[in-house]
Amino acid sequence: MGISVEKIDLNILNMHTRFPFKYGIASLVALPHLFVRAQVNVDGAREIGLAADGLPPKWFTKNPDAPFSDDLDEMLTVIQRACDFALQTEVGDSVFDFWQKVYAKQRAWANTMAYPPLLWAFGVSMVERAVIDAFCRAKGMTFAQAVRENALGTRLGDMHAELEGYAPGDLLRPSARGSITVRHTVGLADPLTDEDIADEDRVDDGLPHSLAANIEAYQLTHLKIKLCGDAEQDLDRLRQIAGLMGDQCAFTLDGNEQYAEVEPFRKLWEAIRGDARLSRFLNGLLFVEQPLHRDRALSSKIKAALMDWTDRPPMIIDESDGALDSATRALACGYVGTSHKNCKGVFKGVANACLMAHRRRRDPSGTYVLSSEDLANVGPVALLQDLAALAVLGVDHSERNGHHYFAGLGMYPEAVQSQVLARHGSLYRQHARGVPVLDVRNGALNLDSVVNAPFGYGFELDTLQFTPLADWTVDSLG
Repeated sequence: MGISVEKIDLNILNMHTRFPFKYGIASLVALPHLFVRAQVNVDGAREIGLAADGLPPKWFTKNPDAPFSDDLDEMLTVIQRACDFALQTEVGDSVFDFWQKVYAKQRAWANTMAYPPLLWAFGVSMVERAVIDAFCRAKGMTFAQAVRENALGTRLGDMHAELEGYAPGDLLRPSARGSITVRHTVGLADPLTDEDIADEDRVDDGLPHSLAANIEAYQLTHLKIKLCGDAEQDLDRLRQIAGLMGDQCAFTLDGNEQYAEVEPFRKLWEAIRGDARLSRFLNGLLFVEQPLHRDRALSSKIKAALMDWTDRPPMIIDESDGALDSATRALACGYVGTSHKNCKGVFKGVANACLMAHRRRRDPSGTYVLSSEDLANVGPVALLQDLAALAVLGVDHSERNGHHYFAGLGMYPEAVQSQVLARHGSLYRQHARGVPVLDVRNGALNLDSVVNAPFGYGFELDTLQFTPLADWTVDSLG
């Protein structure tokens, strides 16, 4: 009895954005969306579990000189190797125990390849999510039940020593959230008004394009605003956004790892804070995300500089959150927290949520943040599993941009679209042009159907209908 993986299939569906999504050094126009289908033995019963994710350029490793094909090769290599380790791993006493064995094997291998933790852990997360899904389906449990009752066997102290003796149910909220506020991404190249869109760049798909159109369509209250690092450009853009949103906007700023040292970012922040036209708007700032490069953000030099900057804005890490203990290290350096993405690990996210809850209990006056950030997550598996995790972790607002940069679920066959609408009619709606699109109402998403599924999606999705990885080529992206 226990947990083991007997078979894994990898299949790909190509996806193209509605318009380019510029983040940091990359501009996304197309990417492969990978499905992991695992046959898992759960206490003697065979069950299928799924995981999925887009494979984005320049996030797991931001090497400006490497072509996208190299990025893809690295992502696919770490995923395939994690799958190999899962098939080779002996039976685990629990899902957590099995995950831990695969994680340890992947880490040992990656250390010989010089792969950074953020990248190689992504491969493990794909296996992890599929096994969690299979377990919940086999046991007839929701993810919320599995976490709250610790049916997954999570040992929090293995990830954060101060949590030794605690179970997730001791620290997380007693019930999953039923809704979550959408924090809309304002990318570096995103038009702010319809007038900013050149005729040749206009998208005729019936969905909002400019920020102003998105505000009107979705009644947005929260934004994530990407900074380019040039004070004059950032100030001008922030003033325009403030004019569109008014003074009641809650927002985060994404530094995109622009800075190698604290002082240049400090100068930018002082310029933003000193702008009289932004004074009321800045009252809505929630935090600044990862302004410092991942290789330096947790160094002793950066820690000293942050500690000297006593009136710094609240800052979290994102790309620096590669190891299981990164959140603890970040708090020690002066950050207020970290982000959750399923691609960084579900068990890791559970542990980080528990860490923040534990710190709040010890220090009620302190600020401890577990945010939710999203590169370009789409359903029906990846997005819904991410939302299921966020509901359990108690995150109340999440950067969501997949529904903005992709035209709903139009890339899927009609049969899959119908499955999604039938199972998740409170999360998706059928657009006038026929495709399922996220139903963002009053700036929020209803999570009831996601929370009540085993792990997010909850229907029989045939991922084998998509292109087998062995038959897929990067040239097929076009």
